[in-house]
Amino acid sequence: MTTPSLRALDAARDSDEGTPVSVKIRERLKAAQKRFHANDNIADYIEPGELAKLLDEVQDKIGAVLSSLVIDTDSDHNTQDTARRVAKMFLHETFKGRYHQSPAVTEFPNAERLNELMIVGPITVRSACSHHLCPILGKVWVGVMPNEHSNLIGLSKYARLIDWVMSRPQIQEEAVTQVADLLQSHMNPDGLAVVMEADHFCMQWRGVKDMESKMINSVMRGSFLKDPNLRREFLALVTNKKG
Repeated sequence: MTTPSLRALDAARDSDEGTPVSVKIRERLKAAQKRFHANDNIADYIEPGELAKLLDEVQDKIGAVLSSLVIDTDSDHNTQDTARRVAKMFLHETFKGRYHQSPAVTEFPNAERLNELMIVGPITVRSACSHHLCPILGKVWVGVMPNEHSNLIGLSKYARLIDWVMSRPQIQEEAVTQVADLLQSHMNPDGLAVVMEADHFCMQWRGVKDMESKMINSVMRGSFLKDPNLRREFLALVTNKKG
């Protein structure tokens, strides 16, 4: 005979199995009072095996969108697998920076006590506008003024970290700040500068359809903010590279 406590446990398990995985993740985030905006990483709140279930759930929802757009995915051979492809693209490619942990980064000490301006770039970046989910394509330049206590990272790691931040629905102004925060936390330099120039397909593909407009913005920290000569040197070198 099943005891009342076992029946309650079975009922709770059945109820839990019927709960969409997105609801479970959202409830964890709320319980932890953790923000989950479009450009936030939520990987710490996704349990093992749940990403595959989330993929299935997103596939179902994308399929419903296609149906509401009156696209016959049953007989149209071009769109029969579109819902699955889009779900995989969102979770593992274009928005992977939300659902996957930060890439591993090996930091090493500044053994030679380098204290001269270093510039990395241009690094090609791909993101998506959080307003319309249209592509953002551009370049990023990073300026670093290390000190003897700074950590240094390999050239490829800049690209990996920046891609991780950019692979989320974003607005450019916030994305550049997130990149600066992440690099600052890894390196702790005296100064850090980040410049981004990008094309926004929400301008080119829809709306006014302006093919020429770009957005350029920057974040300056530490010595780049305090020393106008250093800031001018960095911006001049970046401008020359762009030209």
